[in-house]
Amino acid sequence: MSVSSGTMGASLTQEILSSLGLANKTAAWGTLGTLRTFLSFSVDKDVQKLLKAITGQGVAHSTIVDVLTNRSREQRQLISRAFQERTKQDLLKSLQAALSGNLEKIVVALLQPAAQFDAQELRTALKASGSAKDVALEILATRAAPRLQECLAVYKHDFQVEAQEDIRTETNGILQDLLLALSKGGRERYSGVIDYSLEERDVQVLQQTGGSSMAGQWVLIFTQRSPEHLIRVSIMRNTALYFANKLHQALQETEPNFQVLMRILISRSETDLLSIRAEFKRKFGKSLYSSLQDAMRGDCHSALLALCRAEDI
Repeated sequence: MSVSSGTMGASLTQEILSSLGLANKTAAWGTLGTLRTFLSFSVDKDVQKLLKAITGQGVAHSTIVDVLTNRSREQRQLISRAFQERTKQDLLKSLQAALSGNLEKIVVALLQPAAQFDAQELRTALKASGSAKDVALEILATRAAPRLQECLAVYKHDFQVEAQEDIRTETNGILQDLLLALSKGGRERYSGVIDYSLEERDVQVLQQTGGSSMAGQWVLIFTQRSPEHLIRVSIMRNTALYFANKLHQALQETEPNFQVLMRILISRSETDLLSIRAEFKRKFGKSLYSSLQDAMRGDCHSALLALCRAEDI
């Protein structure tokens, strides 16, 4: 993402409007994720399955995928701890030794705590050049406040530097201002009371363009106002559509962008991947499942399809 320090370009504006996170949505039965708590969960049975899959004659890739993509992240953490207690071996290291390529990357991501996964993706994005910076925007703008704060704490612990310091070093201009503001996690909570005068003032500001002072006001509105307020002033699109667009772009590349596909499917699998699938099908006329099936090859194919879960008719 190329960003100058003067005015806010149309492409960045669109990125901001698209990626601001909505409050977590839930349905009557609990989640809009494709991956839920496995009701017949037995940590002992899963440990035995994974141990057999690793140490048996030939690595049983399908068993590993079946277990890890059908358990919640919390359950996967329980499996990892139990594996260590029963075998005196680290599950993640054992699987890394048994696997390779993109399937290994998926397994590592599935076994990491969510905050650690986000922290590593954020660090990679900030240290990369060009368009990779939009991953930093994605993470900081779409994670709920508690998860974001945990991510930033892990970032400091793992890399011995505050994420804000890397943002100051690796970015500039309006993008830097935006990322720093988002990293504070200071978005207002909706009180249930509509402030019409504030809405009117914000609309007037958003209708103006140009100048660094005006850009600063844009950043304040985008990063401080509640999602409900931003929706009422008609500048916010839903998060599911944002991710559907990113998945489609990743699939349209000459070589499908595996890192983007993996990050989104794993990070949204327990929150809103069903909504993302619906937006994908509505906008592009083809299901995400079929698109993955057609585009992906190799050992990661079954794991990505398992995370997506099912076809949308």
